[in-house]
Parts: sequence; C-alpha cells; structure tokens
Amino acid sequence: MKILFLHGWHSVVGGVKPTYLANSGHQIINPSLDDNHFELALQTAQIAFDMEHPNVVVGSSRGGALAMNLQHGTTPLVLLCPAWKKWGTVKKIRRNALVLHSRLDDVILFSDSEELVLTSGLPSSTVIETGHDHRLADEQSLAAMLWACNVLVSGDFLSLDEDFRESSSDPRLTTGSSHDEASYVCDACGETIVIPLDLSEGSNQSYVEDCPVCCRANIIHVHIDDKGGARIWSEPEQDYE
Repeated sequence: MKILFLHGWHSVVGGVKPTYLANSGHQIINPSLDDNHFELALQTAQIAFDMEHPNVVVGSSRGGALAMNLQHGTTPLVLLCPAWKKWGTVKKIRRNALVLHSRLDDVILFSDSEELVLTSGLPSSTVIETGHDHRLADEQSLAAMLWACNVLVSGDFLSLDEDFRESSSDPRLTTGSSHDEASYVCDACGETIVIPLDLSEGSNQSYVEDCPVCCRANIIHVHIDDKGGARIWSEPEQDYE
C-alpha cells in the first residue's frame, strides 16, 4: 500500500507515525511541509499526491487540514486529530474517510472532530476515539491508524454503521458487547481466540496475551464505546520470521 503521510505543524519528516506505517511494510511518501505558509505546504502536498498517486492519505493535525484541502478525488483519508478549524477552507469530508482523535486532546478539541463528521452528514462511528493526547503515538493509536488505512483502501468502509458492527477488513479486528466475549485472530498462527471483555478495566485497554494455541505473544487492544459496543484488534508483540 502506498501512503501519503502529511505531518503536523512543527513536526518532522520520519516521525513515529510514518515510521510505524513503513515498518508495517508499506511505501510511505512523507514530504517536508512548510510550517509558516499553509498554501505553500498545500502545494507541496498536492505535488506529492499528483506524482505518487497514493492509495490513501494520512494527515496529522495540521496535516489533516492539508489532506482535507487536497484535490484528492476518491482517494480515502485518515485524519488524526485534524485541525480543520485552524487551517484551510474545506469544512466537510466524504464517506471514504475516518477520523482518529483522543478525547483527552488538549490541542485540538475532540468535539471539533464530532462537529466535522456531523456537518459532513456522516455516522458518528466515523470518529474513532483512541489515545491519551494529541500526538496519537501510543501503540493502540498507531495500530488503529494502520487498521483505518487498511479498511479504507479495501473498501470495507462502505459497511460501517452507527455501532461500527460491520468493520471487518482486518481479520484481527472484531466487535462485541462489553458484557460479552469477543475474539481476535492470532497474527502468528491464524487461530481465532475468544477472550472475555471486562468493562471495569476502562474503555481503552491494551495488554499482552500469549496465544493458547501457538504460545506466541499478541498485544490485544480493546476499545469500548459509550454504547457498550467493543472493538478488539491485535498485533504481534514482536515480528516472527
């Protein structure tokens, strides 16, 4: 997958997020964007887009605003805490977009992303709550970013609904009730593993669990939304040959 990554204001090329995507086996275009002039940064981003024809555009903070203002046709967008109120003129997004945002973000309000989705006429599930701050550089948020790229490029975003029940492009991502069990697919052996869900552990959980079949370690991520619905996905604790 070819990904155009647009960094945030006063951020750097080759940061944690594009590096994570590159280490996951994807081709990353990560241009250096002018911090002082939005239009110049947008021009640089547009040139990179037109030359590389990426499968998906990921924009972080100010980079999210740049992504929204690109002439990107039908190419999907993954927006990380997008600063759309501060920069650019585009105030809506299309259906083939997902927004990742932390409710604890003290730089860009979480409600800004909720407003963006509402104004765009999209379901509230378009906003995925993750992370503990504006950077979204924790393991859960990085995994969610990669999943969002996969689900949009595969086209499975068309099945997203209010309860996020239909998300299935990544076989390691499943859904369930917070009072139920759920399952993940072990990255090493491919077996489906059923796990209990515990609401008392909080709405965002990450922990390491050994696969009961092959004994390889997986990092399990659990997000429980306000309605009690849960999203579960996994990633290997380390790469195996």
